[in-house]
Amino acid sequence: MEALSPSARRVQDLLDAAGLGHRVVEHAGSTRTSEDAAAAVGCAVAQIAKSLIFRAKESGRPVLVIASGANRVDEKAVGRLIGEKIERADPDFVRESTGYAIGGVSPIGHAVPPLVLIDADLMALDSLWAAAGTPNAVFRLTPADLVALTGGRVEAIRKG
Repeated sequence: MEALSPSARRVQDLLDAAGLGHRVVEHAGSTRTSEDAAAAVGCAVAQIAKSLIFRAKESGRPVLVIASGANRVDEKAVGRLIGEKIERADPDFVRESTGYAIGGVSPIGHAVPPLVLIDADLMALDSLWAAAGTPNAVFRLTPADLVALTGGRVEAIRKG
């Protein structure tokens, strides 16, 4: 087995510490988009748990929304759920608050602990795939594992 890149290794170390047996897999091609990731691992786009970082407007806190790859996020609903409006985070904010680059943001191991909301649609699936620190690394987990690992609140955040 090839050595993992530093960001993917950081995620693997966190997964090892959780003791649930998850394995980070790095692919030769990109898993940056939900479609790319689904094609790389052979699953439905809906099974990709994409980690989206927003910035809470008043407090400046990072907000992690983990959404199904098939869904768009209702940003107004997220704002209502956390009690303040949110805005899209720029790449510098994403890197500083998570420690990851856009396209590789893992749902775990953030530099600044975020507020976490999880798309309720993910809970109906048997297994999920999430980014593991780089734009070509992912790991498989269950919806229950996702909640346990992130401490996130499951909410209806799908647009439409």
